[in-house]
Amino acid sequence: MSDKYKIRDKEKAYFITMTVIGWIDAFTRVNHKLTIIESLKYCQKEKGLAIYGYCIMPSHIHMIARAEGEFTLSEIIRDFKKYTAKAIIKQIQEEPESRREWMLNYFEEKGKDLARIKQYKFWQDGNQAKEIFSNSFFQEKLDYIHKNPVEELIVENREDYLFSSARNYAGLSNYLDIILESVKLNAL
Repeated sequence: MSDKYKIRDKEKAYFITMTVIGWIDAFTRVNHKLTIIESLKYCQKEKGLAIYGYCIMPSHIHMIARAEGEFTLSEIIRDFKKYTAKAIIKQIQEEPESRREWMLNYFEEKGKDLARIKQYKFWQDGNQAKEIFSNSFFQEKLDYIHKNPVEELIVENREDYLFSSARNYAGLSNYLDIILESVKLNAL
């Protein structure tokens, strides 16, 4: 993986994209998205994850975040991905899923030759992390995140998508609390 997308500065905020292996639409069921939300809440409370924006799309998650506390952003994301991979695979195995066999076979095939993978590879390696270096870059990435469900024709208005911080910025209720402000570069 290129050094271009590595999280280098523990004090900075980053625009991060986490993608399911093969761009599989794994987050089409509400329970999978709620698992992501609950895991993000845990990371906020227990690991110091500060989230400024996010969107859970069918095959990937966009987020603007930074670490506040003893854990680095890389460590938080590593643990988040490890936990959510196991939890969502378990849901696919145990709950109604018309694509169960196909998905599990795909995830197993992708993980079979990797020593660090016990059985299934769920997430792509890396996080496509881009440092937030200015308030205008923050706004550009936040707009990008919030436009995703509109451009994919999931919703007509960005604030209508229940799994995006666009609702927070519009003053609407949401499953996940975030920090509602632009990133102050000198505060990071």
